[in-house]
Amino acid sequence: MGNCCSDEMGAGRHSVGPAASSADAASAASAAADRFLRSRGAGASTQIELSLSASNLGDQEYFFKSNPIVVVYSSNDGALEEIGRTEVIVNSSSPSWNAKIILQYQFEVLQPLVFHIYDIDPQFHEVGEKMLKLEEQQFLGEAICNLSDVITKQNRLFTLKLGVSEHNLPNRSKFGELTVHAEESAGSKALMEMVFHCSDLEIKDLLSKSDPFLLISRMSENGTPVPICKTEVRKNDLNPKWKPVIMSLQQVGSKENPLMIECFNFSSNGKHDLVGKMVKSIAELENMYHSGNGENFFVPASNAHDCHSNEVLKSQVYVEKYLENSRHTFIDYISAGCQLNLMVAIDYTASNGNPRLPDSLHYIDPSGRPNAYQRGNTGDWRYTTVL
Repeated sequence: MGNCCSDEMGAGRHSVGPAASSADAASAASAAADRFLRSRGAGASTQIELSLSASNLGDQEYFFKSNPIVVVYSSNDGALEEIGRTEVIVNSSSPSWNAKIILQYQFEVLQPLVFHIYDIDPQFHEVGEKMLKLEEQQFLGEAICNLSDVITKQNRLFTLKLGVSEHNLPNRSKFGELTVHAEESAGSKALMEMVFHCSDLEIKDLLSKSDPFLLISRMSENGTPVPICKTEVRKNDLNPKWKPVIMSLQQVGSKENPLMIECFNFSSNGKHDLVGKMVKSIAELENMYHSGNGENFFVPASNAHDCHSNEVLKSQVYVEKYLENSRHTFIDYISAGCQLNLMVAIDYTASNGNPRLPDSLHYIDPSGRPNAYQRGNTGDWRYTTVL
């Protein structure tokens, strides 16, 4: 849940982390709608895992079965962008691949997918999948669908006939089938709700007590903190208790991943003073809740010659509440039979002239060429395709 962050000074909840990328500029409004939905626990975007299997693949060699791999692409205006690859299955015409293809499902965006299956020559079996040069391999077939086609199928299972496009292949009537199975990532549903409070925070302001807030960050592989959540600011409070913080398992990676929890004194100029910090995993925070014990904040030592030591503070942080839950996602509603109605209104103003005359904005061209209104509304019709 990327929108668990709130800030009293900002008058509402907002995201600290980067926003999801969109297919085109028109998705800005969709992103706003998604943030609105997520702030109420039901985003229209979720992470999906695709499992792939095939049957009756056409053998490229006379005596041996294929060594197939699937390469998955997204298609945007005909341009293909690779999303991921499976592993190579040796000597099989009906393989089931273990590797999952991870992608983000966005209900409001049409997401065409292209699947290419190749037969990998045995001389390349020691080469990593990502390093394989596909132009050196035998092409077995292609399948095309929209991600929504898979999501809306019963059991989210969709079987596609393999065919060919511009590739030069032997003249065969059948190329086999590809089965795509979609599942939501488990971490996208699992939620952790926590309530933090602190005691004996240091005074950072000259004329008043501190205005503290917490910033929670996930530690990346290179040790760089990636912000994922922020509490509201508690004005003039050295023993603050914040509103519940909600994070998804997808955000933190796993319950064992380290999180950086930093307490800052809010400053209107944006240069917030560090009060103290600590590093704990979700599992350790859960243990703190069950034990009822607090943990001391620390700050980097002021001694510049000893950069590895920390100064432990008397200030402590407590986990007053810890609750694990599972949220219903947008896909759950769709799978359970939620129906959406679409209403379209088009203003055919009489002042635009007779549609039979070429100078009218609504001119019906016998050649089929779109008029100005049709060209302007082309992007909007994409949403009717989604529905």
